[in-house]
Amino acid sequence: MHLAILLSLGLIPLVICAPQYGTPPEDHEHPQDPPGPDLIQYDGTDANAYADYHINDWAEGAVTEYPIHNSCNGSEAALLRKALYEAEVLAAHARDHILRWGSSSSHYKKYFGSAATVEPSGWYNKIVNGDKGGVLFRCDNIDGNCVLDGWAGHWRGENATGETVICPLSYTARWPLAGMCMYGYEVSSHEYTSYFASDIHHRLFHMPAVGEYTVDHYAEGYRAALELAVDHPEDAVRNTESLAFFALEVYAYDIAVPGEGCPGSLAEAPVEEEEEAAAPTPSSSSAEAIPASTTSAAPAECHTHSDGEVHCT
Repeated sequence: MHLAILLSLGLIPLVICAPQYGTPPEDHEHPQDPPGPDLIQYDGTDANAYADYHINDWAEGAVTEYPIHNSCNGSEAALLRKALYEAEVLAAHARDHILRWGSSSSHYKKYFGSAATVEPSGWYNKIVNGDKGGVLFRCDNIDGNCVLDGWAGHWRGENATGETVICPLSYTARWPLAGMCMYGYEVSSHEYTSYFASDIHHRLFHMPAVGEYTVDHYAEGYRAALELAVDHPEDAVRNTESLAFFALEVYAYDIAVPGEGCPGSLAEAPVEEEEEAAAPTPSSSSAEAIPASTTSAAPAECHTHSDGEVHCT
């Protein structure tokens, strides 16, 4: 009674003590790991903040440009670099066309039939974004084949599977991508190597670092490529010529002459005939030859199959 009176009169201060708890028990089922030393907390205010953190450079050592051998002089290297750049432009558009339209594209159905889109788009993307090590373009005629009549270059084959030689004739016989649908060019009636960019595709696919022993000559010529799309679409998506014809046709239709392109017609396509040719030189297992003629006719191409037989178109 007296305590209540004293409290009411404010003569005794009221002290309220919060309950005391011990250290919370560890949650063994849901442990909370402390922040690691590589944890990045970046609020966007300091453009150089990332430099203060240790970041694992997973792509360290990547090769981002196709190597050119020092045997190429300044002019050869400059023209070759331009051709390599155009090859990436051509491949990038082929990839992007597939990613945009998929198998609904009439161009896609024409060259790849009912095959899934992931494989051809992947081959094109590898040309553009894949590591560019493991290949080498050279100009020194190391195997002696550039002196042969009409030879514009060759894959070195067993001598060096990651190397290709660009002969002087390539620089005068191949067309720049900027001239798509010029020179009387039509996809159906001209060789897929008529443009330097598509010729580079062909050369890259020969080298294991890019073609992975998978892209190959499953069919030769325009007519055979179209037949392959119907009969064996699973091979069409890894056929060198199908990949080249598609890239050229969609670039022509979408970019060079929008909505029209220069596809030509099946009636204009040359009929491929297999001819016996001279035995290949031991220095190369794949070669591309073009005639010395300076006319606008499609350059002829030769390459050697695994059985040693040379086919020219």
